[in-house]
Amino acid sequence: MIKQMVFLKKRTDMTMEAFLQYYEEQHSQLSKKMGAKPALPNAQRYVRRYITPEKNPLTGEIIHPGYDCIMEIWWNSREDFESAMRGLSDPAMLEHRLADELKLFATNSNPVCTVEEHDSPVGPENKIPRWIDAQAQ
Repeated sequence: MIKQMVFLKKRTDMTMEAFLQYYEEQHSQLSKKMGAKPALPNAQRYVRRYITPEKNPLTGEIIHPGYDCIMEIWWNSREDFESAMRGLSDPAMLEHRLADELKLFATNSNPVCTVEEHDSPVGPENKIPRWIDAQAQ
């Protein structure tokens, strides 16, 4: 499993509520609304994690991390990830996607990375949880 993460800042003139609403109702649905083929073929999961800064339990400080949303896309393979990245730069869609991003994000230049995860045992039974697809239940 390959996980892509993108760190996103909202436009400074947007509230967090407006940012979340636009991302969920417009931007995340852009390809579908344009009648295009899926923008993320072979993606296994597309997640937006909206950030709410909290107090550091050791210092009591609230430190904003500099981003308002962490977007994740899960892929079965590096090949699936690279294929989708080539597709996202397709000129037929690129201009519309870039323009829509500027309605939402502070910039089109956002850090993009892949991550490697390592789980640790947790909970009363000190086990590593096995996540189950909620829609499969």
